[in-house]
Amino acid sequence: METNEAVELIRAAVSEAGGTWADLGAGSGTFTRALATLLGPNGTVYAVDRDANALRDLARSNSRNQSASIHTIVSDFTEPLELIGLNGIVLANALHYVPSPDQPDALRRITSMLAADAPLVIIEYDCRGPNRWVPYPVSIATLTQVAKDVGLTEPTILAKRPSQYGGDIYSAVVR
Repeated sequence: METNEAVELIRAAVSEAGGTWADLGAGSGTFTRALATLLGPNGTVYAVDRDANALRDLARSNSRNQSASIHTIVSDFTEPLELIGLNGIVLANALHYVPSPDQPDALRRITSMLAADAPLVIIEYDCRGPNRWVPYPVSIATLTQVAKDVGLTEPTILAKRPSQYGGDIYSAVVR
């Protein structure tokens, strides 16, 4: 996925420039760059991933002239992080790596990092069955149930687009 495609998936959740967001499970940084573009030069993005090499490449490619500053943190997003009062979090193609029984606890921990009423933007594949790339699928129906179990709002679908791997990829906000 290109950065401009990622921007379109999350644009509706980023209501204003500036602020401090996190991209959890940032990987190579497609959504980190998208966030940095939307937040502009007065914003900050924390890119969190356990792959130090991916983050190293992301940090090297950080262009600050028209984008938010990017800070990398090598860590597993399912573990406690010292990030609080965030204006938003993006969790793109990452929740499907958390075993299904552990997803509610992971979302509780993640939402505890947010400022009141701040958005948690989840990007996932709308598929029902597991495969080697999506071991614990988070379909829209699954996200709706997990959000309810955690006491979050019902997901608001922001965008959908066909996935190059079949089916759809969606972006949704929960609070």
